[in-house]
Amino acid sequence: MTPHEIAQYMLNQDEFSKWMGIQLIEIREKYCLIEMPVKPEMINGLKTVHGGITFSLADSALAFSSNNTNEASVALNCIINFTKAVKMGDILTAESVLVSDTRKTGVYDISITNQHKILVAAFRGTVYKIEKKVTDL
Repeated sequence: MTPHEIAQYMLNQDEFSKWMGIQLIEIREKYCLIEMPVKPEMINGLKTVHGGITFSLADSALAFSSNNTNEASVALNCIINFTKAVKMGDILTAESVLVSDTRKTGVYDISITNQHKILVAAFRGTVYKIEKKVTDL
């Protein structure tokens, strides 16, 4: 299976990412670009997007990039910095890039931008490779 086919296989089973409206835009080995529209149910009491939604988009990007070689991995540590408020009507893009790869771990930087290409969050995720195939889980 290609990296795109594996990512699509994962998305087909990922009810939360589907609920968020995530679309796979570009998938390459250990890389992904995904997109998501902001929905009314994602808005918090300050009329901005709940931070957990932005974190979840980045976490999904981490999953689609770190698992798309069919080598299953799970999040070990994640940190996010919010740089700009996200509003209703925004379309968010998450780009996940591998920055370090070892036998047991991988580190990815994920940039979240809005439709104007403005950075709204920066996320770094470390994954642990669990020695299983994605398609066997």
